[in-house]
Order: sequence, then structure tokens, then C-alpha cells
Amino acid sequence: MTKLKFAILIASSLLLNCFSQSEKKESIIAPNATLELVTSDYEFAFTEGPIADKKGRVYFTDQPKNKIYIWDEKKGVSLYTEDAKRANGLFFNAKWELFACAEEDNQIGYFDKKKNFHVIFEDYDGKHLNGPNDLWIAPNQGIYFTDPYWPRPFWTKDHKEVQDTKGVYYINPKGETIRVINDYRIPNGIIGTPDGKTLYVADMGARETFRYNIQPDGSLTNKTPFVKYGSDGMTIDNKGNVYLTTSNKVMVFNPQGELLEEIVVPEAPTNVCFGGKKRNILFITSRTTNYTLKMNVKGVDKV
Repeated sequence: MTKLKFAILIASSLLLNCFSQSEKKESIIAPNATLELVTSDYEFAFTEGPIADKKGRVYFTDQPKNKIYIWDEKKGVSLYTEDAKRANGLFFNAKWELFACAEEDNQIGYFDKKKNFHVIFEDYDGKHLNGPNDLWIAPNQGIYFTDPYWPRPFWTKDHKEVQDTKGVYYINPKGETIRVINDYRIPNGIIGTPDGKTLYVADMGARETFRYNIQPDGSLTNKTPFVKYGSDGMTIDNKGNVYLTTSNKVMVFNPQGELLEEIVVPEAPTNVCFGGKKRNILFITSRTTNYTLKMNVKGVDKV
């Protein structure tokens, strides 16, 4: 082999190696991290609605037991309130007031620092909501929430689906409300990007999640299929990846809708968020249990 051919071969090998290294994608899960069961002295019936406060503590609901709990990465689980208004989805606003989809009387409201509940919205077009399920608060403090109809055992027998559709609504910062989606079978999980420009909404009935452009008035345009999966709960990380909860796993997709990771969970996951002091712990509510997983990415669901 001539010196020239040998040099070309070495150069080619180096280029190929560099290309291979660049093609390797760093895992979104931290090295050697494993799914960990959150242990506590409490027995849960159906956990849901996790969201982290400014300290990284995760608040989550147990709707059948009408309670909200707090998980701290050092102190574990403690009780927040035993009068949760049958809350389902939770989210914090810029004042760190805890907003909730309160299905006891089908309302949107928030818990103040003394844990008193304040109603901000409870009917549309003169009719009560069907049963608000999940919500997301945009950077401008407007609120998007899904309103499907899942019959609850704590409702009276005469509780019916009163709205003419299972819709998605937007409450602007002035308190004015518009219906922004009216063509879903069962709207459920919802999350937006931290720049307030994009909204992801899952249709459990169609088993599909769609992406929308958010307009200045809060309305939605450019409905685009994102992935062929519905989702009970959703979150997003600092890389723009979207996390969906399906029948037995958390599925993570990049902004282009490409599958990055599948996190298998022993019990069907219901919702997901990022918590912990560094915001790098994935917290998964999973019916009667909760799980955590250390990540290489961080959450952006704070305002």
C-alpha cells in the first residue's frame, strides 16, 4: 500500500468515526437511572394531575379520595388538602397559585396560600361544563383546559353531559372565555410550549395528538397531526420533546413527532411532569402508585 493510499484510508476512517459520533444521540434519561417507586404511608386510589412548584415539589391529586398530596425529593410524600374539590389536572400560574380542574362542581379555580378554593369559571354559554379534566397556563396567564365527559361516581345520578360538544376552552387574562376546539371525540391531555406559540392536545377518542399554532387572541390555527397516540396527561422538556402517557408506558417524541424513548411503567401511567430542585426528575402518576426517573433533560412547565 502506498503512503498516499494509506493516508487516504486513515482520513476516511477518521471522518467515518466523526460522522458516527455525531449521529449518536444522547439519551434523555440520565446514565444508569432506573424507574423508582415513590414510597409513602398513604394508600392511593387514582393519582393524577402532577405539577411542580417553584421549589420543585410535585403536587398531585387523588380524585376518588378528594385529596391533593405533595412529593418532595428529600422528604417524600405529605398531605396538602383533604378538600380538593375532586381536582383532576393541576397547574401553577405566575403567582404560584395552584389552579385545578375541579370536577366536584365542574369548575376551574385555584387554591390560595391558605388552601381556600376560588372559582374563576364554571359555565359556558349559560350551561355548566361537562367535567374539566386537564389544563395548561400560557405565559400570558391565559388558561387552556379540556372538557370531555367522564361520568364520575361522586356526581348525582341526574348529572348529564350538558355542553353540545366535548370541547377545549381558553380563558384569557381578562377572564373572557372562548371555545377553541369543538371537533374532538374525547379531549384530554394538553400542554403548550414555553414561548406560548404552540399547543399540543390529545384526543383520546381518536387516539391521536394534534399540534396547533396559538394566536394572539388565544384562538388556535393550523391543526396538524402530531402522533397517532392519545394521551391522558402530557408534559414537555427544555429540548421541546413531548411526553405522552399511554396504556403501559410514557412515550417521548421530539418536536418532529419522532419517537425518542419508551418508558415502561408497571402500572398504567395517568400523567407526568418534571420536578425536583434541578427540575430533572420525571414524576409519573400511575393510578395507585407514583414513580420517578432521573433525566438528562429538564422540565419547562413552570411559569
